[in-house]
Amino acid sequence: MHEQVVTTSKAVLVVEDSAAQCELLNQALAEHGFDSDIHVEQGVAAAFSYLHHQIEHHTALPRLILVDLKLTNGSGLDIVHYIRHHDRLHLIPVIILTSSDAHADIQTSYRAGANAYVVKPGTYSEFVTLTRDLCRFWLDWNRTA
Repeated sequence: MHEQVVTTSKAVLVVEDSAAQCELLNQALAEHGFDSDIHVEQGVAAAFSYLHHQIEHHTALPRLILVDLKLTNGSGLDIVHYIRHHDRLHLIPVIILTSSDAHADIQTSYRAGANAYVVKPGTYSEFVTLTRDLCRFWLDWNRTA
């Protein structure tokens, strides 16, 4: 039997190793009011540490996890595998948010258990729109188990 997952209303974990991409994401989220409960970890090890800390201290877990596929110290797929095989985390939606449009990356991500695969757009305006749409769907419209 799985333990109940405790989440906050709009908590988002972002796993991204580019400081510039983190800043863009924070700005885009702020433009639409989704910046109040964002936690950024730069890399696989840091994300594992954060999630482990949340579980061990029975602190609220993120409601959504955005993961870059290609991280300097590992792969976003490592995070997806970890989440999908953990009793307390496996129901949290995980979105791959990456610059890769390679068919093999898309297939591998879905096979690993990603809920969505989104390619980062080229302009800031498109990125703001994408971020708004993702958050509106996953945090406002979507119902989690």
